[in-house]
Amino acid sequence: MNKLLIRLLFFSLITGYLFRIENLKALIPYYYQPTTKNLNQDSLSIGKKAYQLLYFGQIKDSLNLARLAVKINSTNETLWIILAETQMANKFFNDALISLNKAQELNPKMGEIYFAKSSIYLKQSKIKEAKIALKSGLKILPESFRSIFQLGNILLMEKKYKQAIEEFDKAIKIKKDFWQAINNKGLAYFELDQISLSIISFKKAITLEKNAEPLLALASCLEAQDIKTAILLAKEALIKEPNYVDYDYRKEQLWGQKLQNSTEKLFQNTQLAKEILLAKTKINKSS
Repeated sequence: MNKLLIRLLFFSLITGYLFRIENLKALIPYYYQPTTKNLNQDSLSIGKKAYQLLYFGQIKDSLNLARLAVKINSTNETLWIILAETQMANKFFNDALISLNKAQELNPKMGEIYFAKSSIYLKQSKIKEAKIALKSGLKILPESFRSIFQLGNILLMEKKYKQAIEEFDKAIKIKKDFWQAINNKGLAYFELDQISLSIISFKKAITLEKNAEPLLALASCLEAQDIKTAILLAKEALIKEPNYVDYDYRKEQLWGQKLQNSTEKLFQNTQLAKEILLAKTKINKSS
């Protein structure tokens, strides 16, 4: 063969090869290879969706999405916190603690993690652990009035009423209209037999929020000195929230034994018989 023929043959072979390659490219699908950056963005988007589903009460779906988000990106503490929240909503408390520990390893200076752990410990009736977690979080976020309030509530559970009042005062100093803390000061004062201060607290709470709890608590305070006003307040409270007719429900709201006794005495008044029966009926229907 001469050189020209060899060149022509070589050219035809190369051309045929390239043509086959192009045909193969047309037949073989193209796959997207995501980068780490894209995966991280996707995981955050999934985590956000999980949080939205949790907000709208779709707790099982939110849990599945949160698990997927963490599986894609296990180095983001926010995703672990979202997973923990979905686990809490599904009552997987031990799993939620594991997730929060993961988040804490990634960011030990994030106070919200300690507050979330405290909430789980409280659900598990681990008061000591809850208090330690709260105090740890407050060292990082000392202005978190809700967490200060929660610490006061723990002290109420421990019957350390004077210390509880100190914490409630700290919370109120940060948020002046924090009626829940003002109300709970009244709970503590009543157990200390400082009824006049208890009345002041409940009245102030009512001016900020006409909630059933301070209404009934104030009624119980006035049971011995102004039964007419006490009955009116109690009727209004039971209409607003029938659950307050129940002893155990009030106990869950951290009512002490002295206030419970006063309330039970008030409920023996025949003028409240109709409202008490109606409240109990409503509770039974909803359970």
